[in-house]
Amino acid sequence: MGMSSGGGEYNADINVTPLVDIMLVLLIIFMVITPLLQNGVTVSLPRDMNSPDPDPEIIKESAVVVSIPDNNQVYLGKDPYTKEVLGEKIAKLMEGKVGDKKIVYVKSSVDVDYGTVVEIINIIRKQDIDKIGLVADKKKGAIPAKP
Repeated sequence: MGMSSGGGEYNADINVTPLVDIMLVLLIIFMVITPLLQNGVTVSLPRDMNSPDPDPEIIKESAVVVSIPDNNQVYLGKDPYTKEVLGEKIAKLMEGKVGDKKIVYVKSSVDVDYGTVVEIINIIRKQDIDKIGLVADKKKGAIPAKP
């Protein structure tokens, strides 16, 4: 008498199991894909209290970024190059660019010797490029730079 069998009653409870399954699959997909979306080579940038606002051109696909994670490695975008070949590759990437669009960004790790950075800048300048952007990490809550 306490149990009813069959038919006329409907279950109005929400079944959350499929929702949880879908959310876990999406979480795993995002965890796998997120590291692949990172642009360029990871370097530990020097921090500066008075660094100016970042240039919005650096995040574009057409930006030429030279990364120096340590004294013996130089990357152009995501590809490693030797110092001897770097100038030729930069010259090829700069063909057709004029004026303000002809800029190379240099990201150097904190541990890299100053002489190595100067050597890379000299290689870039030999390609008739005068605009070189040095990238530093801006501290949170820092006082903005004076114009």
